Amino acid sequence: MSNQTNLSSGAAASAPASATLTALLPVAALIGGIVSLAVGSSLAKQLFPAVGAQGTTTYRVVFSALLLIAIWRPWRWPLTARDVRSVILYGVALGAMNLLFYMALKTIPLGIAVAIEFTGPLVVAMASSRRLVDFVWIAFAVAGLALLLPFGHGASSLDPVGVAYVLAAAVCWALYIIFGQRAGSLHGGQAVALGMSVAALTVLPFGVAHAGMALLDPSLLLIGLGVAILSSTIPYSLEMVALKRLPRHTFGILLSMEPAISALAALVILGEHLSGLEWLAIVSIIVASAGSTVTAHRARMAKLQAERDLIMPG
Repeated sequence: MSNQTNLSSGAAASAPASATLTALLPVAALIGGIVSLAVGSSLAKQLFPAVGAQGTTTYRVVFSALLLIAIWRPWRWPLTARDVRSVILYGVALGAMNLLFYMALKTIPLGIAVAIEFTGPLVVAMASSRRLVDFVWIAFAVAGLALLLPFGHGASSLDPVGVAYVLAAAVCWALYIIFGQRAGSLHGGQAVALGMSVAALTVLPFGVAHAGMALLDPSLLLIGLGVAILSSTIPYSLEMVALKRLPRHTFGILLSMEPAISALAALVILGEHLSGLEWLAIVSIIVASAGSTVTAHRARMAKLQAERDLIMPG
């Protein structure tokens, strides 16, 4: 009898532990993906002296496309003419976003570049909002940008050309989201694989024109493959694990940590030190991103509740 009691209590004790592990797994997957991306971007910067930002982008996008094609084999699903147009727009936006971001990294610290680029999806998220609280998050984002952009009393030491590149990358990220939604009718793996292939064709001419035969150096090819795996393959895979198990608002809040994690990775790997004002700006943009995610979730829940009340009054 005592053995049965011990077994029952052991099972009862292991159940909460198992539930906790299950709950933490997608969180760990998403944070792991963010860390992998930050490390990959830091490693990518070390390739700039050899092949430039253009050549580094080519390594990342071309290798990523080849890996995604091998994994998803996108030819298995048919495409309509509308699908092809959507994939081309999606892929061009993706390629331009990567190229412009790496061009910005030539002169701007990684953490700051990621924070500024985050304003792209933030604008998309708030574009249709009319809630008063969203203007609070807009104010946080504007305050963060004001501290970072090279005018007034902000972080005027930032290179204006680099800032222009990363702002253009933010616009491309916004377009990437919009065009990605249009391609939403496709199988997810097919859309990503084909989109990355179009992105590869978009950036390849820039890489070849800048780096030429240096791109074929075996040691550089190996590092470029590592950049692609760390910056694309691992993050995309881990994000897919997280997306399937995390509520959308939780995913968005955790993703908002990316600028801070990128800044820390750059500090450790590249020795990029930020000023107090620059850290304050990054935190301000993180608050804007996380806050907009929370309020958007609450708005969706309120809308669903209102719809239920209409269907089942009283």
